[in-house]
Amino acid sequence: MTPAAAIAAHELVVHLGGRTVLSDVSFEIPDGSALAIVGPNGSGKSTLLRAMLGLLPAAGGRVRIFDREPRALPPEWIGYVPQVKTMDRTFPGVAVELVVTGLTRRWPWRVRGVQRERAVAALDEVGAAALADHALATLSGGELQRVYLARALVRRPRLIVLDEPASGLDPTGEERMRAALHDYRTRLGATVVIVTHDLQTALAEATHVLLLRGRQVSFGTPSEALAAPALREAYGVTAEHVLGGPGAAHA
Repeated sequence: MTPAAAIAAHELVVHLGGRTVLSDVSFEIPDGSALAIVGPNGSGKSTLLRAMLGLLPAAGGRVRIFDREPRALPPEWIGYVPQVKTMDRTFPGVAVELVVTGLTRRWPWRVRGVQRERAVAALDEVGAAALADHALATLSGGELQRVYLARALVRRPRLIVLDEPASGLDPTGEERMRAALHDYRTRLGATVVIVTHDLQTALAEATHVLLLRGRQVSFGTPSEALAAPALREAYGVTAEHVLGGPGAAHA
């Protein structure tokens, strides 16, 4: 792993339930990058994310985050937005309290002044400051997604990890989220990792793309990783079919 690398994997293998679900993954991205992890359903995208977060052990090879084992990372270095929100929507809390849990790692039965300032600032970054005192039960799926993004940003992490972050967002909300992530990454030099099904987003927003199908199919710049032969291997169809139009990827 080079000194400037944010994430490096070498021949990574991950098992689930006694079977290999991901293998032969080797890549490295510099700090300040935006990595999109893409591939068809069941290709190992979320499994790789869990291994990177230290939630699944490597059965072979290794992965390092800022040259450390994932489990050895200080928790404030990583902001995570999960795909599935396990929180009970009927819980009698408000948005600003959920964001503060990104600071406290537990529910804040009393939000202090500095905590509130930081939480509202994070909500403002994602265009959701007006939701600060809204009950969680009243939020739409897209609004809740933005609150979770603010929760991930509130500690100013070095690495932001998002699993299908556009889920539940309308086009305006998705564009706002992309702009917030881009602004955060460029201002603070942070690294962003996104698992997504949207290859057009990967082409437009990522600096690096990792294409999976139970193993690493390709890695590189978006145009390199999403070239027609790689897309054909991963999806079994033409590039035009996957990307939605001719000329989007090149052989």
